[in-house]
Formats: sequence, C-alpha cells, structure tokens
Amino acid sequence: MAEPLVKRTPASIILAAVKQLRPKQWTKNAFLFAALIFSAQFLDPTMVFRATLGFAAFCLLSSTGYVLNDYLDREADRKHPKKRFRPIASGALPIPAALTLMVAIAVGGSAIAFSLSWQFLAIAYLYLFTTLSYSFYFKHRVILDVMVLSSGFVWRAIAGAIAIGVAVSPWLFLCTAFLALFLGFNKRRAELLHIGADSGTRRNLQDYSPKMLEQYQSIVTGSTVLCYALYTVNNDHTTWMVLTIPWVLYGIFRYIYLVDRHGEGGAPDETLLRDRPMLLTGLGYVLTAVLVLLGSQAGWMPELIPTH
Repeated sequence: MAEPLVKRTPASIILAAVKQLRPKQWTKNAFLFAALIFSAQFLDPTMVFRATLGFAAFCLLSSTGYVLNDYLDREADRKHPKKRFRPIASGALPIPAALTLMVAIAVGGSAIAFSLSWQFLAIAYLYLFTTLSYSFYFKHRVILDVMVLSSGFVWRAIAGAIAIGVAVSPWLFLCTAFLALFLGFNKRRAELLHIGADSGTRRNLQDYSPKMLEQYQSIVTGSTVLCYALYTVNNDHTTWMVLTIPWVLYGIFRYIYLVDRHGEGGAPDETLLRDRPMLLTGLGYVLTAVLVLLGSQAGWMPELIPTH
C-alpha cells in the first residue's frame, strides 16, 4: 500500500472524497439537457426540474464509476505524472472510505433515477453497466475502448429525452455518438503524443499509432460536422439552426488545435473548462440555439427551407 502523499486528517479525507467524485467531469452529464433544449421545452419549469433531477442522478452514478475506475487503476495511476495525485492513488482517500463512498452515491443516484421513472432508471443502469464494463474489460481493448466509452454519452442523451418524456431523435443520437467518438480518439491521440505508449499508464496505447489516430480523427471529425449540418436543416423546429454551425466548426477546430499544439485533450473536461475560447464558444452556441428556437416559436423567423 502506498504511503499517502499528504497527512490524513478528517478534513483532508472529506476533501479527498469530494475530489474523488470528480465534479469537473460532471460537465459531461450536460448532454442530458440536449433534449430539453432541442425539443424547445426549456421554458417549462416542470421539464427543467425533471432534466435537472436526471442530471443529478447521472452525476452520482457517473461518480460511482469514477471511484471504481480509480480503485482498479490505482497502481497504474501511480506511474502517471498527473493521475498519481488522485485521492486513491495518492493514498489521501483510504480504500475502505472510497468503497463506502461508492456504495452511498450508487444508492443515492438510483433513488433519484427511480423517482423520475423506471425507464429512466433502466437507462441509468445501462449507462452504469457500460462504464463498469469499460473499467473491467474494454479499457484495454483497442478501438473498442473509445467506442464503449463514447456510448456513455449516447446513454446520457437518451436519458435526457426520457426524463422529460419526448421522443429520442435519431439526429440527437447520431450527433452525440460522433461527437463522443471525436473526443475519445482525440483523448487517445493526446495521451500517445504527450505521455507515450510505453509509460505504463494505459496498456493499449501501444496498439495505437499517431498515423492511425489521425485517420480516425479525420473520419469522426467529418462525420460529426456533416451529421450536425444535416440535423440543422432537417430538425422539427426550424432550419435557422444553421446559424449554430459556425460555433460547432470553431469549437471542433479549436479543440484539435489544443490537442496538437498545447498538449491538451488528455482530460477533455479540463480542456473544455480551462480554455476561455472554448467556454465562450459553448456559451455562444447555447445562446444562439435558444434564441433561434424562441424566435421560431414566436413566428419571427420564416423558414429558410420550406418543409411542406
């Protein structure tokens, strides 16, 4: 057992427990709000409340997976220049406390999910099963590791639709899937370029190569842009959603730039939260989408492409 990098006190253990939940990564659960926005239900307080409950449930359940993943990876994380400071790997959070925390948040997340509907709970458990299967098996399987991890984002988007009782759009499914693959393969590329295949932090990095990942990146980047562009002219509300395309393009180009030139992308949540242009891009995208949908509902914006 590794010696703690910090002296343990009750306060330090509580702080380590909060850190172990990885609240920064809860930003990924924002995908649950996609259906709320794109179905134009964001002005309905009941729908907003239900989507927020779903977000809270997924935050707790996703943290369950993070605790288990860090517990299983504690030896490999100790060899990583950054991950060795994680609460379990560093010893700041005792293993018994970590396992108790995992059970508590799993129960809490399940209770909140069930309060929405048994269907939402089923999707939440499918998401949890996906993350656990990744931790136990798929994280060491080349290509499948990224595909399985990306499917977690798809479950989030589907869960958001179920939480507010709207149909799951195939466009929502496809756009989420390709965006998740884009982030996943860029994460592997960042790890390979800036950590190295022989670092011992992730065994299957040896099965990737920079050239291979560049090809994967090209495929999923093009697919993401094309799929989203098709969605904007084929959605059920307004074709004026094409106004959001520049934000999507800049966000994707900026992210690739950060991976290639600044060594970012190994932790997508940190990259998105730390880079000011990315934050402003996300804000601009949401504001544009909301204004377009509101304008369409109010009848202020004639259709660019008549649907009838």
